[in-house]
Amino acid sequence: MAQVVEVLVEGGKASPGPPLGPAIGPLGLNVKQVVDEINKATKDFEGMQVPVKIIVTDPKKKTFEIEVGVPPVSQLIKKEIGAPKGSSEPGHSPVGNLTMEQVIRIAKAKVDQMLAADLKAAAKEVIGTALSMGVTVEGKDPREVQKEIDEGVYDEIFANAEE
Repeated sequence: MAQVVEVLVEGGKASPGPPLGPAIGPLGLNVKQVVDEINKATKDFEGMQVPVKIIVTDPKKKTFEIEVGVPPVSQLIKKEIGAPKGSSEPGHSPVGNLTMEQVIRIAKAKVDQMLAADLKAAAKEVIGTALSMGVTVEGKDPREVQKEIDEGVYDEIFANAEE
């Protein structure tokens, strides 16, 4: 059975120190080689925490595979709005604003890992995260935008996004 180690690393900046080194050291893999592979695979997610799986395919030959996940929705929202963190007072002092196009881009990146049945439901999940982070959507309260999605206000944008 293959051994699997799951870690959360900063995109493009994995290092042999914790949490990575102690997790993969006992597996007998070349830590530098694993770190280099992870950094190469995660360079597009610089500045974000990225889930990474290290799968030991053959313990005798010390071979491995890297699977890079998609960062959490909150990380993708922070990247889109250019904010270092969410609001300390969500609902009172917004830290940024997402356009519907940005919401859909995030939803498309995460839809396979969500419980959402379709892109609209995934977008509503993203908007829910934006609400808890103190981020407005289209300049409005995120709850209002979720209602507008249900009412069909953004149907054309969704239709174009699914093409």
